[in-house]
Amino acid sequence: MANLKTSLDDVFHALSDATRRSIVRRLSQGRASVSELGEPFGIAKPTLLQHIRVLERCGLITTEKIGRVRRCEMQPKVIGVTEAWLAQQRTDWEARLDRVDIYVTRLNKQEKKNGAKKRNK
Repeated sequence: MANLKTSLDDVFHALSDATRRSIVRRLSQGRASVSELGEPFGIAKPTLLQHIRVLERCGLITTEKIGRVRRCEMQPKVIGVTEAWLAQQRTDWEARLDRVDIYVTRLNKQEKKNGAKKRNK
């Protein structure tokens, strides 16, 4: 579980940056070279490579050098693990909100009941 936590921490760190999220979004459409990934940003190649290294370190993408071209590819398994964690968090929060809703409904009914008793006196 500690490895999963570290992995999730790294994934969320990687996705905290808009440029990296854009890279992930682009790679979700298919493989791309570093040059192709850098076109929309207008940033220096070393800066782009830093972003790619962050994404690669957390396992969201892999890179492969073929000749002089470095190609990047998404790793859907890491996204799946992250999605599963988020789904569990959503389930937990929905259950908590359901309990709060039940409590508030019970209080409202009790308040109406108590208000009716006071009016009848």
